[in-house]
Amino acid sequence: MDTLIFATNNQNKVDEIRLVLGNNFNIVTLKEAGIDIDIPEPHDTLEANAAEKSGVIHQLTHKNCFSEDTGLEVEALNGEPGVKSARYAGEGRSFENNIEKLLQKLANQNNRKARFKTVISLILNEKEYFFEGICPGTITNEKIGRNGFGYDSVFIPDGSTRTFAEMGMTEKSEFSHRKKAMEKLIIFLKSR
Repeated sequence: MDTLIFATNNQNKVDEIRLVLGNNFNIVTLKEAGIDIDIPEPHDTLEANAAEKSGVIHQLTHKNCFSEDTGLEVEALNGEPGVKSARYAGEGRSFENNIEKLLQKLANQNNRKARFKTVISLILNEKEYFFEGICPGTITNEKIGRNGFGYDSVFIPDGSTRTFAEMGMTEKSEFSHRKKAMEKLIIFLKSR
């Protein structure tokens, strides 16, 4: 079984990825690999931030690894919060504050279209590859549901009437942007 280090400290993301991958690959978290760092995300694109994270971990370990960066892109806000999704309301990384800011900015907007976009950077045998997953949907007027993390309580994926925060992990993965990107990664890894 191939081992890949997943360059994240977010356990929710790890759980979601492991659900998608099943027993095909051994995913090792930064904590499990004995790496205790918070990798900065200084760039203006999801691709560059994902590449930054996988590059740092690869330099530290010289092992195969991958990372991802995800953003919520809201049409009426010209793609905001986008690459700044985790720190939309400031450096404190408070999703409560991020959601509050988002809902305030959309208060007088009829256009609630949005999409989650995930970009994965894989470094495998010294080469880098990118995979993308997109989940279109709409932003609600208020928080609904208690599951999930991030913006899940205000995002309804196309094809559903429920927010991600009203869904269990399995139901969410049917729509998940992260799963779509991971499926492309899995197809790529299995074809090698």
